[in-house]
Amino acid sequence: MLAFYREYPGLILDIEVLPRLVAKPDPKPAAGVLPQPVAQVPAMPPRPGFPPDLLLSLPWGHHAELMAKVKDPATRQWYMRAAIENGWSRNILLIQIESAAHQRQGNAVNNFALRLPAPDSDLVQQTLKDPYLFDFLTLETGFHERELETGLIVHLEKFLLELGQGFAFVGRQYHVDLDEQDFYIDLLFYHLKLRCYVVIDLKRGDFKPGYAGKMNFYCNIVDDQLRHGSDKPTIGLILCQQSNRVLAEYALRGMDKPIGVSSFELTRALPVTLQSSLPSIEDIERELGRDHPNDATKEMT
Repeated sequence: MLAFYREYPGLILDIEVLPRLVAKPDPKPAAGVLPQPVAQVPAMPPRPGFPPDLLLSLPWGHHAELMAKVKDPATRQWYMRAAIENGWSRNILLIQIESAAHQRQGNAVNNFALRLPAPDSDLVQQTLKDPYLFDFLTLETGFHERELETGLIVHLEKFLLELGQGFAFVGRQYHVDLDEQDFYIDLLFYHLKLRCYVVIDLKRGDFKPGYAGKMNFYCNIVDDQLRHGSDKPTIGLILCQQSNRVLAEYALRGMDKPIGVSSFELTRALPVTLQSSLPSIEDIERELGRDHPNDATKEMT
């Protein structure tokens, strides 16, 4: 609690809690009895950017983690507001901090500003990330797109957590037909806050311009066949291992549907300090190949 006060020294004075916490001294103390001194609290202004109601909306455990792991005031406030808005538990907050969620949020390449009105385009942009972290999957290097899709559905709860609040799962390989031809959407979601369908197309490898046209096609079908009158335009999200921002920007420029392009990662990068402390493959092989004195003794017996 002392650490909390040092971080936000003006909070108690601003919300006028101090008078309720400290008992008022008796104006007429008994003879020979001196009133106990009250700790003097310096009248320091509150830390900029941290409104009292924001601070008081989070549990103590959240504050302890934020004070220990997020030193930048603007970044800490971002996590405070995100934790409140998304209802993050302490463990989920830690996961978001460790994965640098504040740097990934709103970073997807998109054409939202060209295809959606200003309030909606900003909100949609902040809903998407780049990159998405799927480190809960165990896929070999030469995995197929269907394996990625299956893994995400098996770990649907973790997948939804990484997507963010508001995504409701509708279907996998969602069937739509057009002119007596069958088409299958990799993953279809409905976003409860944005009030629209979200089509997700999973791609192994680098982004290719042709992916944008295919996504535009899927969004058109969903808008025509599934979208209700009160729904907003369907959003497309293309997930590739490498998103190539320049190619994506050019490819999306001519699309008439709101589409975003993001990358995904299957493993989280190790901190530089930890990387330098880990042994290389050569070091491990050298250690395993070294003869130990005990080995010779065992062979003779």
